[in-house]
Amino acid sequence: MTGARQAPLLLFAVSGSLLLGALGFQYLGGLPPCEMCFWQRYAHLAVLALSGLAFVLGNRALGWLAVLAMLAAAGLGLFHAGVEQKWWQGVTACTAPVASGMSTADMMDAFLNAPLTRCDQIPWSLFGLSMAGWNALISAGAALCAAAVLIFTAKRKAR
Repeated sequence: MTGARQAPLLLFAVSGSLLLGALGFQYLGGLPPCEMCFWQRYAHLAVLALSGLAFVLGNRALGWLAVLAMLAAAGLGLFHAGVEQKWWQGVTACTAPVASGMSTADMMDAFLNAPLTRCDQIPWSLFGLSMAGWNALISAGAALCAAAVLIFTAKRKAR
């Protein structure tokens, strides 16, 4: 199997596994996703589409696009993990911030209109990493491995 097919297969397997895991946590574990969780899922759906096409067609350019989509999933996971750790503020639709000087009515409105599952809360963690953190770590690792496969198989083919 050529690198143009190996790298997309790796990305497809990793994104598929991460999506199945997320669905398992949602439907079997009772942990509903927040808005930022959905963003990460959309990135993995893009990886599945691009890597599936790259595998079927043996197209290296599509393989590189799948790597970029996987890096986007890693970036979204890192951003979400940072919001959960309070390293930076998330989007206001996710976190329903309360600013100093807000009136009581504004605060109540922010709380009542906040999503049921907040993006700035950690519903589950393992070894100190939340699901978003694991997504960032695994996605970045898969993207780097797939990029290495694409690079080194191209060099070997050029010899």
